[in-house]
Amino acid sequence: VAGDSGFPFQINNSTGWITVAAELDRETVENYHFGVEARDHGVPVMTSSASVSITVLDVNDNNPTFTEKVYHLRLNEDAAVGSSVLTLTAVDRDVNSVVTYQITSGNTRNRFAITSQSGGGLITLALPLDYKQERQYVLTVTASDGTRFDTVQVFINVTDANTHRPVFQSSHYTVSVSEDKPIGTSIVTISATDEDTGENARITYILDDNVPQFRIDPDTGTITTLMELDYEDQASYTLAITAHDNGIPQKSDTTYVEILILDANDNAPRFLRDRYQGSVFEDVPLSTSVLQLSATDRDSGLNGRVLYTFQGGDDGDGDFYIEPTSGVIRTLRKLDRENVAVYSLRAFAVDRGSPPLKASVDIQVTVLDINDNPPVFEKDEFDIFVEENSPVGSIVARISATDPDEGTNAQIMYQIVEGNIPEVFQLDLLNGDLTALMDLDYESRTEYVIVVQATSAPLVSRATVHIRLLDQNDNPPVLQDFQILFNNYVTNKSNSFPSGVIGKIPGHDPDVSDSLAYTFVQGNELNLLLLDSATGELKLSHDLDNNRPLEALMKVSVSDGVHSVTAVCTLRVTIITDDMLTNSITVRLENMSQERFLSPLLSLFVEGVATVLSTAKDDIFVFNIQNDTDVSSNILNVTFSALLPGGIRNKFFPSEDLQEQIYLNRTLLTTISTQRVLPFDDNICLREPCENYMKCVSVLKFDSSAPFISSNTVLFRPIHPINGLRCRCPPGFTGDYCETEIDLCYSNPCGSNGLCRSREGGYTCECHEDYTG
Repeated sequence: VAGDSGFPFQINNSTGWITVAAELDRETVENYHFGVEARDHGVPVMTSSASVSITVLDVNDNNPTFTEKVYHLRLNEDAAVGSSVLTLTAVDRDVNSVVTYQITSGNTRNRFAITSQSGGGLITLALPLDYKQERQYVLTVTASDGTRFDTVQVFINVTDANTHRPVFQSSHYTVSVSEDKPIGTSIVTISATDEDTGENARITYILDDNVPQFRIDPDTGTITTLMELDYEDQASYTLAITAHDNGIPQKSDTTYVEILILDANDNAPRFLRDRYQGSVFEDVPLSTSVLQLSATDRDSGLNGRVLYTFQGGDDGDGDFYIEPTSGVIRTLRKLDRENVAVYSLRAFAVDRGSPPLKASVDIQVTVLDINDNPPVFEKDEFDIFVEENSPVGSIVARISATDPDEGTNAQIMYQIVEGNIPEVFQLDLLNGDLTALMDLDYESRTEYVIVVQATSAPLVSRATVHIRLLDQNDNPPVLQDFQILFNNYVTNKSNSFPSGVIGKIPGHDPDVSDSLAYTFVQGNELNLLLLDSATGELKLSHDLDNNRPLEALMKVSVSDGVHSVTAVCTLRVTIITDDMLTNSITVRLENMSQERFLSPLLSLFVEGVATVLSTAKDDIFVFNIQNDTDVSSNILNVTFSALLPGGIRNKFFPSEDLQEQIYLNRTLLTTISTQRVLPFDDNICLREPCENYMKCVSVLKFDSSAPFISSNTVLFRPIHPINGLRCRCPPGFTGDYCETEIDLCYSNPCGSNGLCRSREGGYTCECHEDYTG
């Protein structure tokens, strides 16, 4: 027999008996099929084979076995008698075995029965259950095949029947919650009671309506918030809450929960406008209403009560205030549009919650102009420089004023109110352009002064305008023929020759801005006169420092660079001698000055004196003119001498005769010279210049160092006679003012035989007895 080591059969090699070699188990292998071979021992070996089939017959060697080790179930106490409770199954591997089931223990008061059906055991309720007597049964069920058996325990928990419904403590609950509570806040826990037990008494809570703001814990009944609450959107909620048990069938109860939302200060005030604008005239009185702010607050009570304030904002530096309750903005101080034209204010609306909330708003207040400012010139006085010869009708300047007002209040009208007579200028009424109506000539008039007025009715301002003409080179230089009269008094006592500037060429140019150039065209080839070509200043050449008279004619030119003129200069040198001085007289001319006398009255005066004296004009020597400083009026002293007529050489009129002739014929002299000659006043002691009874003594001297005197046509070198005086003290007095009395008896002038007695002005001698004299 061929097979492996686990093969349960073996065969005897000699006899051919097949025997069991190992334990058989029909439940494992029921049929075996194998082959058997027989062979001889011959040569060759001959064999034969056969097939063998062995069927293993069953014996009762397996116990019935329950499919579950233990069973657990619950059974309601109100289950009907005869109702199926549980079907158990036990398996027996043997063939044709019949398994029966029975409750072998635990069937208290025989409440259960078991029957065998279709190979299984059906447990049914044989008698009614009572939860209050037995709450659990532990049944032992035995399955048997007649010989062998198996047992299993069945745990039956009797459950209470759902005989009671949940009951809420109240049919209506009222709770409150603040709107500012966070999400997840527990509001209230409601509960219902159920007299049942177990699942029948386990209550589940649900919201009947879908209110998204809330949820209820199904086990605890705690209501919590799912969303933020807003009192301003909804002030209360009514929730329908159902509590149901977990019995079969479920039973329930319903209650209503009213949730009142308490207001919190969660809304700041809101202004009705994003920005406020108002206007007010600048001259309004204090506390004038400008505009009114309005804000609302969705909160209620104090949380929604709004007050208005500038605190923390901008009240225009205190120019405005706001009424706290009405929101009316009023003026607090005097406004000035020219100082602040537009105010940018910021106000707050503040509620009275805790903590308070506030909102801000920007306010623009425009200050409306009134005509409260006069026009203002930049300066009270203007200096305007205008070139002469500007075209007639040309605009020479614009004079403008500013008015800090605006609009029509700032419109300015201009006019000339003073100084425009004759009408030289015209001022544009609207823009202030100053126009020249006439030809402007610097040489005729260098400056005009007008007063202009700017008017913003009814307010006015004035300014003084100095219109200064700028000189143009439109005039040639002016130069007349002129003389240089050099009275040369040569004395041994001092050198009186003038070595400095004696004067200048009397040329001028009406155009003040011109620079003149001076030249000698002819006649000065010996350079008797030294000329500074830039200034026109003249000096005498030292070649003239002698005792020879001279007369020379020279031609002088003056140029301003564009124009040039020429004139004749006569240089006349007269030698003044002591004889002339000794025989001279001084006449006094009324209302006369040095310049006027020299140009043009000198020649008329010489002609008049020559006529009175019946001598030639060339024989009249005027060597001094000098203002009389001893009187307050304009008196000119003129000193001269004259040669006798008839050709007598170098014989002068004696001063007494000369004075008499002039005095007697002063009317004729006045007619010819057109100068009034006053009476002589030669003796200066007649004026009693000495004080304290001092005696006046005249002294006549001459000063040859006097400078040249100039006029338009003459340069004159005077020789001043000095009528000096000396004041002598009377006898018996001394000192600068003769204030000290001298004791004349001090030197004993009366001798030893007389007695000296002092008296005013001298002394007397009284002789002793027996003496005379």
